[in-house]
Amino acid sequence: MANRRSKPKTRLKVIALGGLEEIGKNMTVLEYGNDIIIIDCGLAFPEDDMLGIDLVIPDITYLAKNVEKIRGIVLTHGHEDHIGALPYVLKQLKVPVFGTLLTLGLLENKLREHKMLDKTTLHTVVPGEKVKLGEMVVEFIHTNHSIADSVALAIQTPVGMVIHTGDFKVDYTPIDGDIIDLQRFAELGSQGVLLLMSDSTNAERKGFTMSEKNVGKVFERIFEETPRNRIMVATFSSNIHRIQQIINAAYMYGRKVAIIGRSMVNAVKTASELDYLWVPPRTLIDINEIKNYRDEQLVIITTGSQGETMSALSRIANSEHKQVSVKPDDKIIISASAIPGNEKNVIRVVNELLKKGADVVYGGIEDIHVSGHARQEELKLMLALTKPKFFMPVHGEYMHLSSHRDLAISMGMDKKNIFVNKLGDVLELSKNEAKVTGTVPTGQVMVDGLGVGDVGNIVLRDRKHLSEDGLMVVVVSMEEETGQIVAGPDIISRGFVYVRESEGLMDGAREVVMKALQECEEKNITSWNYIKNLIKDTLKNYIWQKTKRSPMILPIIMEV
Repeated sequence: MANRRSKPKTRLKVIALGGLEEIGKNMTVLEYGNDIIIIDCGLAFPEDDMLGIDLVIPDITYLAKNVEKIRGIVLTHGHEDHIGALPYVLKQLKVPVFGTLLTLGLLENKLREHKMLDKTTLHTVVPGEKVKLGEMVVEFIHTNHSIADSVALAIQTPVGMVIHTGDFKVDYTPIDGDIIDLQRFAELGSQGVLLLMSDSTNAERKGFTMSEKNVGKVFERIFEETPRNRIMVATFSSNIHRIQQIINAAYMYGRKVAIIGRSMVNAVKTASELDYLWVPPRTLIDINEIKNYRDEQLVIITTGSQGETMSALSRIANSEHKQVSVKPDDKIIISASAIPGNEKNVIRVVNELLKKGADVVYGGIEDIHVSGHARQEELKLMLALTKPKFFMPVHGEYMHLSSHRDLAISMGMDKKNIFVNKLGDVLELSKNEAKVTGTVPTGQVMVDGLGVGDVGNIVLRDRKHLSEDGLMVVVVSMEEETGQIVAGPDIISRGFVYVRESEGLMDGAREVVMKALQECEEKNITSWNYIKNLIKDTLKNYIWQKTKRSPMILPIIMEV
């Protein structure tokens, strides 16, 4: 250990603080001597058991301790799982942020909402540009993904070249005509790549991911086959190329386009202003104008492809939207695949729309969605072009990471040069060797309303307990001097049993508490802690015997 301290600049450290063994929350740290670069800063959506939690962001304890070393945050693209945590993280780490035009345009909307735009330094970069950050130089390489302006990063460090692909696919016919820069990856591979970190999301899927252009052809066919009905399309607000294809098809068939959903409106506005989205003149109309047009003249583009409760599509499905209600024979296209865990929400929305007479088209019926992530053949291509000495699969659950590892082994890579790491693992690299040497603190920071990190595992455990078993509050008034019971015990039940139908149970509960309190009086016990614990234990045993349930018990003692 002493030897390593005496030569702090001999090794590069690579640490993932998010995005391993999980989908989302992507964040990777590169540290060399006194310089740290952060790649992406994303959020994840809460698991089902995270009751009341809005968002989950990475734990940045390690970065907060080393804030003076951080030279900047570099972004690969503008999806929530890569930029969504920035408004929260930048409050603690006041460091510059580097990204492409659209990525920073989407980020600016977030920072403006959090009143942080004036306090943050943003640097716009273009593919091909290099930025020197301390002793490391970051080059931005154009890639294809389900959002425009995505880049991979080639980071020249004193020990060698590190490539981070970001989220990518190989699309030979992208909507903007700008193919992934395979030539640059090949050039870097021929010069020598020390470490490749590559997107693993679709590592289990054989073959190639379809081109985004395929979806456009399907839209055109559906529009052609639906000459008299109103069309609604739900998709991700960040998928500007998908939105472009919907607008193209609408224009081709003489329809007006209305946009609903706050994130969709913001994304279309930002992308149009930055020239990433071309909207033909007089095509876009305000949602309040749809009543002026016949059904066959309208296309509505909406958020809610994941069945999110408050999204526009969910509110339409539940007849809660002010401007739009479902009409029988509306053609509703859900142009997205369900993120793992969201399947039930999507099915619920589809069911509601079908009940109202809509004709719903979703992934299982038509090819109305293609992934933005590379499948096995594209992942092999990336490995073949870059020829890395060491390989670390990123972005995915363990099954995705291990599939990606197996792909690399099938291509001749030595298993010992591949690192399927856990969050917080410190991978140290010199020019010739790589090994995991330790860990740093990691975890999940939960955002609930305006609170960041104030809801931890203990609070969640209490919420779970309350949600499953309910609550009983025992109120007792005692004389301060003598400890004598003046009033009570009164027992209030919430979420446990309906009191009016369980009078016998509640009377019995009062009796056992009263008996325990009388024993305390007889023994002259006046310690409140002791009395509270006694009430809890006595009542808990009684309720368990009678109901085989364990509600949360909250004793309240009032002094008189």
